[in-house]
Amino acid sequence: MKHPALFLLASILLITVTGCANVKPWQREHLADYTMRADRDPLGKAQMEHIWFSREEASGGAGVGGGGCGCN
Repeated sequence: MKHPALFLLASILLITVTGCANVKPWQREHLADYTMRADRDPLGKAQMEHIWFSREEASGGAGVGGGGCGCN
């Protein structure tokens, strides 16, 4: 690499230019679309919960409130 400073400057510029974008209120309907939901696939969600509970050696508690102390 002949010019490491130029490469560093170009990398920093690329990172800062491709940052966040402002979303206008009338554009938010596209972000709230059904295809943007992470839980739109019930079979995939069930598989991921099974993997999570198998790995964490726990079961249940995915929709139940409480702190785990058994007082509720």
